[in-house]
Amino acid sequence: MDNTTKSASGMPAWAKILITMVVVVAAGALMLSQLPRGVFPTDLSHIGQGTPALVVARDINYLAGAEVMDLLNGMRPEYGDRVEFLVAHLGQPEGQAFARRHAMRDGTLVLLAGDGSRLARLQAPQTTDEVRQALLAAGIH
Repeated sequence: MDNTTKSASGMPAWAKILITMVVVVAAGALMLSQLPRGVFPTDLSHIGQGTPALVVARDINYLAGAEVMDLLNGMRPEYGDRVEFLVAHLGQPEGQAFARRHAMRDGTLVLLAGDGSRLARLQAPQTTDEVRQALLAAGIH
């Protein structure tokens, strides 16, 4: 009599366990890749309170907003004391209303003055230089 355990499909038990582990690890990696990259407040009431703000539109169903957030994370240490970094979450009514007012979609970045007026609008900037140019043009160094 054979001591190896086989299921009705003819696959050894160790192979099923290995496949299950690979699927679980892959699913976990996929979920982790979809988590927000860095904490960006969604409280848009900070806009117009005296500090300029960079607001990125973020829809969790698309990647552009997450990529812009990654880009901005690299700039936060340099500009964090002079600029609010915020996200207009397109899955929330407040974020949707803000996005409509500023003609934004996932990945759009707007720079707002301390009084809340729009200074610049960038569609999915690819480099920090693009964002820096907008900040410099607005007099934010």
